[in-house]
Amino acid sequence: MADVSSVNAIIKNGEVVNSKSKETQELEKTKQATPTGYDKDSFLQILVAQMKYQDPLEPTSNTEYISQYATFTQVEQLNNMANSMALSRASEMVGKTVTITQTNAENGTTSQVQGVVDFVTYSGNKAYLNINGTNYSIDDVTEVLDTNYTSALEVVNDFQKAIDKLPNLEAISDEEHGSQIDTMYTYYMTLMDDKAKNLMDKDYVTSLLQYVNRIDAIRGDEFRTLKSDDEL
Repeated sequence: MADVSSVNAIIKNGEVVNSKSKETQELEKTKQATPTGYDKDSFLQILVAQMKYQDPLEPTSNTEYISQYATFTQVEQLNNMANSMALSRASEMVGKTVTITQTNAENGTTSQVQGVVDFVTYSGNKAYLNINGTNYSIDDVTEVLDTNYTSALEVVNDFQKAIDKLPNLEAISDEEHGSQIDTMYTYYMTLMDDKAKNLMDKDYVTSLLQYVNRIDAIRGDEFRTLKSDDEL
């Protein structure tokens, strides 16, 4: 006689709409409960379920178990390798400026934090970057900025702020502003590197030239340009 406890069938309108065995349902539940991504934990859950509900009349051979275990070992090694690479990548970010982008799960809004990584901590095979006393997951890193880039960006920001502090062209005088504008011109032409110049907002470059030429006009000098001798 068949074991009726192993059959879970639903009869609706005289037809069987669900005749899956208990074993099949348990296996499906295990697979459905498995998170996205085939990691070692999900593989082990499926393997245990297969061993628990195997057919006693046709049990799985030792060879098959060995093969499945070998697959499990490969999955674990790949997972460990991925974790190791992530930890190594996190260590290389110490001292660099990174951008952290986080999404609020409730309202879907995103926020960004940018700062220098002071140190890295590890917890549960996961790396966390500490920025200004707060830990952020390495998974939330969306940008890693080169040190030369951030240094050039600071130079550009300070230079553009200096231009912002100058008065309108009509209020410029040689006595009050001539020396400052000459210094800014010399700095741009001889001290600012190409990386910083490329980061300059074009409107600020235009403004600098206008201030320089305003001083030239007041002095009656030939108008200066922002081109090097090689470009003339």
